[in-house]
Amino acid sequence: MTATEHETIFTYGAPALKYGTGASDEIGYDLTQYGAHRVLVVTDPQVAATGWPRRIADGIAGYGIETEIFDGVHVEPTDVSMQKAVDFARGTGPYDAFVAIGGGSAIDTAKAANLLTSNDGELMDYVNAPVGGGRAPDRPLKPLVAVPTTTGTGSESTTVCVLDVLSLRVKSGISHLRLRPTLAVVDPRLTVSQPAGVTAASGMDILCHAAESYTAKPYTEFERKRPEQRVPYCGSNPLADMFAEQSLRLLSWALPGAVRDGEDLKAREAMALAATFAGLGFGNAGVHIPHANAYPIAGQVRDFHPDGYPGEEPMVPHGMAVSLTAPAAFRFTFDAAPDRHLRVARLLAPDFEWPGDFADHLPAVLIDLMRQIGIPDGIGAVGYTESDVDSLVEGTLKQQRLLATAPREASADDLSGILRESVSLW
Repeated sequence: MTATEHETIFTYGAPALKYGTGASDEIGYDLTQYGAHRVLVVTDPQVAATGWPRRIADGIAGYGIETEIFDGVHVEPTDVSMQKAVDFARGTGPYDAFVAIGGGSAIDTAKAANLLTSNDGELMDYVNAPVGGGRAPDRPLKPLVAVPTTTGTGSESTTVCVLDVLSLRVKSGISHLRLRPTLAVVDPRLTVSQPAGVTAASGMDILCHAAESYTAKPYTEFERKRPEQRVPYCGSNPLADMFAEQSLRLLSWALPGAVRDGEDLKAREAMALAATFAGLGFGNAGVHIPHANAYPIAGQVRDFHPDGYPGEEPMVPHGMAVSLTAPAAFRFTFDAAPDRHLRVARLLAPDFEWPGDFADHLPAVLIDLMRQIGIPDGIGAVGYTESDVDSLVEGTLKQQRLLATAPREASADDLSGILRESVSLW
């Protein structure tokens, strides 16, 4: 390939951002700036129980805006649970704006409801190929205000919504620029009620967002695209790198601090900012192998019940699923970008006692942190054995949108090796 055939352009997009203590009290005013008169608030039962969605809805109503609350979001949403939200929005609408209050599950569910009340078709029409039809929306979506109550998913910044397709036992998503929220309102007060287990899992999601985007295939190494071929994940680039580095600096002390003491407001504020920075980075650069592996790890779970999450159904929370193969994945990708992997390790743990092999530096840092904050010891600790690896590899290979961003191409055999190495981490 000649130099002229390589990509020379990177793209960057982000929602408007309002950050800081008390920011959620101003959402009613913000919605008036979008001309909203009737708004659907989307949340889950656990977040609804904190009182924040009602408080925010009442604040919105104070600006003369009619509000309806849907509190039926399923944590780790499925095609079935998202359809319930879509049906509710269609049945009680029309709405001219949406407000999502919760973690990535609530924000992603609101994205789906917004998409399917603004455009024709059904959910699976829009799910990424080859799982779904990969259809792009024909019409613009309504304004979406995303209010994260967990620090991690980054969904308030991204163009993606993620779901489990139950009939296929696979996790997939919908990805399009029009799904990006209009405004992200990050109020650290809303994260204080987050249990330690949720803080740990979602914190590892932040970390992997930043580390994967920073080590992603550079945008200059992709083949040149035509304008209509451009996708949100364009590869590592100078702007995304800046956000990733700052996120990692904050996480180095804030993640263990917030898990250790959930009332530590300084750590909570730093986590919220780290999550925001990571989202602004990976929402454009992309993520790669750890996230691709996470989809089948979460989608094929049998009987694992994590601390701090609803106990009715087995689940591997997304951030936890991402982290479980991250040490082995970064060991595999090290040779493609040694300096970047070492930079991530040093930002996370500047005073670490480094092992002799440079390729082991980042994996060692990750394993040490995971042990500190109570992440399970590999995929074996959430119910998988080596006999499950082939099925997990099959699920990972369906995530080509993510694998395309890896700095080193991963074959089925490579992925099998990463997963086998991840059965137990220490």
